[in-house]
Amino acid sequence: MEYLSLLGVLVIVVGFALGLDTVAVVIISALVTALVSGIDFVKFLQILGKGFIDNRMVSLFFLTLPTIGVIERHGLKKAATNLIQKLKNLTPGRIFDIYTGIRGLASIFGISFQGQIQFIAPLINPMAQAAGSIKGELTELEVDQIKGRAAASDNFGNFFAQNLFFASSGVLMITSSMKSLGHPIEASNVVLNSIPITLIAYVLCLIYNHMFDQKLKNKKVK
Repeated sequence: MEYLSLLGVLVIVVGFALGLDTVAVVIISALVTALVSGIDFVKFLQILGKGFIDNRMVSLFFLTLPTIGVIERHGLKKAATNLIQKLKNLTPGRIFDIYTGIRGLASIFGISFQGQIQFIAPLINPMAQAAGSIKGELTELEVDQIKGRAAASDNFGNFFAQNLFFASSGVLMITSSMKSLGHPIEASNVVLNSIPITLIAYVLCLIYNHMFDQKLKNKKVK
């Protein structure tokens, strides 16, 4: 009888194989598992509701997806493009430089945000494309390169600066791991030693972005 509790796994395998709605498959799988385990339907709903309420802050992440889509549809992307076209001196690389710096500064103060969804897709990417197309239309390859570099700017700013905040998960993990190995260190040691790495990474990003701007500029001249 204990094998009946594995029916939920079977539901997930079959549902995913048939390409059915992911959320529906997971909920049905949970319901089947609950029923074969002796949990009545009302109790199942109580467990499901409690789990949703306890993790509602995680669920808020999904609300940003349709929200960003709506504001893009109603002109945010176009407004960002128009703004960049008025600022003649901005280039894709300079936009990435500014955003990477902002992302790093936010990490120093422990401010975390979903940059790829909230900033890169609706703002930074279209702004960079607009800046790159001021002197000529971008090729499909150049558009893809700008998309990739826009996403990378968020990753660089977040990854290399995240340990500059004393209470970040990375700093806490390093200090606790070193302590368990018999080498106790303070969080301040981790932060101080992360500063040169962050600065080196940012300088390399500046060079990386400048080289891309020069490549676009030389192409336009030709």
